Amino acid sequence: MGKKLKKEVEPPPKDVFDPLCVESKKAATVVLMLNSPEEEVLSKACEALYKFAAKGEENKMTLLKLGAVEPLFKLVTHEDPIVRRNATMVMGIMASHNDVKKLLRQLDVTSAFIARLAPEEDVVIHEFASLCLAHMAVEYNSKVQIFEQGGLEPLIRLLGSPDPDVKKNCVECIYSMVQDFQSRAAVRELNVIPPLLDLLKSDYPIIQLLALKTLGIITIDKETRVMLRENQGLDHLLRILETKEFNDLHVEALGVVANCLEDVETVQLFQETGSLRKLLMFTEVSTLPDFQRNAARAIAKAANYSEIRKIFNEQEVEKCLVTLLRTNSDGTKIAASQAISAMCENLASKQTIGTLGIPQLVQLLSSNNEEVKEAAATALANLTTAHLGNASAVAKANGIKPLINLLSIKRDGAVASAATVLSNLALQEPLRVSIQNHGVMAALVKPLNSTNSIVQSRAALVVAAVSCDAEARAKLRNSGGLDPLVKLLHSKDKEVRRNACWAVMVCARDELTAAEMTKLGALDILEEINLSIGRKNNFSEAALDQILDHNLSQKYSQMGYLSCNNIISDGFYDYGQIKPGVKLLSLEELSGQELNDRRAIILINAKLPEPEPTTVTPADERAMQDGITGRIASSGALKKTSKEKASPVEEKSESPARSSSISKGSSREKGSRKGKGKKDEEKPKEEDIEPAMPKIAEEVPEKVVWLPPPDTTLQDYINEVSKTILPLATTKEQVVQLAQFVADKMGGPIERDKLHEFSWELHISEIEYELKCNVVPIGKINRGTFYHRALLFKVLADRIGVSCSLVRGEYNRAWNEVKLIDHSPMGILLLPPRVFIVDLMYEPGHLMKDGSPEADRYRRISGSFRHNQKELLN
Repeated sequence: MGKKLKKEVEPPPKDVFDPLCVESKKAATVVLMLNSPEEEVLSKACEALYKFAAKGEENKMTLLKLGAVEPLFKLVTHEDPIVRRNATMVMGIMASHNDVKKLLRQLDVTSAFIARLAPEEDVVIHEFASLCLAHMAVEYNSKVQIFEQGGLEPLIRLLGSPDPDVKKNCVECIYSMVQDFQSRAAVRELNVIPPLLDLLKSDYPIIQLLALKTLGIITIDKETRVMLRENQGLDHLLRILETKEFNDLHVEALGVVANCLEDVETVQLFQETGSLRKLLMFTEVSTLPDFQRNAARAIAKAANYSEIRKIFNEQEVEKCLVTLLRTNSDGTKIAASQAISAMCENLASKQTIGTLGIPQLVQLLSSNNEEVKEAAATALANLTTAHLGNASAVAKANGIKPLINLLSIKRDGAVASAATVLSNLALQEPLRVSIQNHGVMAALVKPLNSTNSIVQSRAALVVAAVSCDAEARAKLRNSGGLDPLVKLLHSKDKEVRRNACWAVMVCARDELTAAEMTKLGALDILEEINLSIGRKNNFSEAALDQILDHNLSQKYSQMGYLSCNNIISDGFYDYGQIKPGVKLLSLEELSGQELNDRRAIILINAKLPEPEPTTVTPADERAMQDGITGRIASSGALKKTSKEKASPVEEKSESPARSSSISKGSSREKGSRKGKGKKDEEKPKEEDIEPAMPKIAEEVPEKVVWLPPPDTTLQDYINEVSKTILPLATTKEQVVQLAQFVADKMGGPIERDKLHEFSWELHISEIEYELKCNVVPIGKINRGTFYHRALLFKVLADRIGVSCSLVRGEYNRAWNEVKLIDHSPMGILLLPPRVFIVDLMYEPGHLMKDGSPEADRYRRISGSFRHNQKELLN
């Protein structure tokens, strides 16, 4: 047998490169391999880079710096499936780094990754392509790109993928996308509800959670809620809420339910199936503060609809809310208080919560959390509005003091709500007194100075509600509250201005407060407001009228009318008609002016000067009075001697302009106090005159105090009518006799056809020249026309208690209106009383029915005479 020959191995072709196994210990080398034309090299390089990038964020940054992102992105679309898969894996994991995402956005990679979601692609590619899109969808511009390039459809399709990672990445990407309205509408059209509900059955809590979050966003839209209800989605949600093992999902599931509760149909369905009762029970017994808080928020949101409030009331939701007020979570207390505020729109709920929850809400007013205080105060504001019983319950629960304490905290919402509650309580007099006794006036100064318009408005409203008596107004005045209140009249906010006018109107009911507000400029501001059509309101005119009631000179000059309630006192003067907004000078300023050709200013001042302590003869007294009158007429000021000293009340009369006018028009009681003070201080000074002369040299010159000239004749008129007319049996007799008395003192009756011959102008001019002053005491006028007689009639009528008004007309016309009750022949009173015009010129004492032709003729001047009269007027 022959020997077997050994087969010779053929050498490899000379043009073939022998395979080379390379080990690289540096990422830079592997990055260079990404440019290789060989699929196996590319595949292994991508695999190695994936393992490197998965180790941490620093490695991802290293690869970014080495320039790996661009070649890797090119490989995502490689023809070889393994290279494509491995490159997609690297890009998916690197996309979590912010700098990498920034570069990917510049490279516009979204279309390439959306293409990787195609059904024919590998599951691993689906996983990491969707992961990359999920990372990028966090940024708005990338969301827009994914939406515009049709990315939502493949993402929704892959929610049914068998791979849980794909599901998780896709639902996470969709969750980010639906934050935008356009995407929410798009996913609804793509029928996203069924696959999302299927995800609720997943074994992975993260997938369930993301699905619930997505449902919570898309169910903001009513159309999507309808789709959820049609797909029995509410049943899925309730099953989650009923399962204790799903505690970690309860909050998100409740968020979806909360959106659905905004639909009446859903609430009715919940009511019919008993689900609403179960939901309330879950809320009460839950140990999750977030769940209870969100449940209360859901109730508050749904309670904005009247039909839902009614259903909630039938299901006794109020008991659940009151229970939540007792929890330890501040967030839950806030949400429950807000829900109570919403439920108060239902009257039955307001009554129920008032019975059950007011004590608890009052306790929350003392919480350490200011947000809790605000929510509780807002709830109490809604509970007490238009409900006297609840207001009484707040007071019974000792809520007044903590409410007043809230006025000083920094949280504007709490201050505004507390002020509203106090306003509601002040509608009942016993509660108003209690509020005053707790020092509310001093506490209101800070909110009145607030820069928040709501706080300003509510604070002014409290002032209007509480300042109903003189003691409260005095406390506000002494606390410095009038200054910020008057400043609120300047507010550009309509409600603030309205409430400030209201408060000023209430506060101006007494003279001292009205005088103080006038000094602060309230009168000027109110006049300005009432001149503006856009700024005046229902209370601005009433406030102006109320202040003018304590400054009758300004009122009569500006408005040309004094009502029967406007009692003319000493210091009043008739300047004549002025335009609204024109400042009326004080009597002191007018008396100091040089004599001019303007119409005389008629002064009412029956108050006689205080007698000196020393005894003087009647002749000396008359000479002294004549001397005082002459000095005032010539210089406009009365200087005190060293024996005299002004009382504190007299010193206040030196304030300029209107404030001076108010003080001059004060009551007789105030004048008597001033006189006593003067006497008391004069006595010791008389004793001090006798010692040696050096003491006189040390005396400081006395302050100049101005006093209006006395009118002894007017005082005689008053004494006379008090003796002769006051005792008359009926008001009508008093009116008639008083009219005849006034006419007799003013020149007697005048024939209508000879009125033009009645030269009263020359007579007044002579008096002005005699006094060297434009101010003329009315007692010096012996020939007076309509407006002189009407003024005197009003002055005397006020002194003897006859009610009458004074009205200024045109061309020196003025008249008095009285209300008289007619008597039947049987002596029975006939109501209501009728208004009569009193004739003081032609037939003094004749009463003309208001609206009658003769009354109209009396108040108006004939056309032939009007032109001549107009020339005489300034």
